[in-house]
Amino acid sequence: MAQAKENDIVRVHYTGRLSDGVVFDSSEGNEPLEFVIGSGMLIPGFEDSVIGMALNESKTINIPADEAYGPVMDEMIQKVPREHLPEDMQPEVGMELVSETPDGHQLIVVVREVGLEHITIDANHPLAGKDLSFDIRLVEILEPIA
Repeated sequence: MAQAKENDIVRVHYTGRLSDGVVFDSSEGNEPLEFVIGSGMLIPGFEDSVIGMALNESKTINIPADEAYGPVMDEMIQKVPREHLPEDMQPEVGMELVSETPDGHQLIVVVREVGLEHITIDANHPLAGKDLSFDIRLVEILEPIA
């Protein structure tokens, strides 16, 4: 029976959970996730866990925060004067905003606190600092890339 290996194109169904069991993402009910093993498209622990899986095999993996989206980085949390926001904006905790870096890249940030003179924004990945677990089922192995 064929097993998934480095450079194979694979399709998997998955359900991602936080350490408290809350589901944060799932492919169930949608198309399976397709990726090339070893391409770096996904967090390494996820890609690595598919190596050696057989077609229709299922497994549950646990990925510590440091091997997933990394720790929360304090330098990614900043206070912004409200005067730098558009006049008509009413920021709320949890709101996602788009910020532009000095080199022109767009970055999604989340409002963490709203004060009279400042808001606090967080540019960390929403799953930074969190241990993750995934239920994975390998549904297809396609021809490897050359």
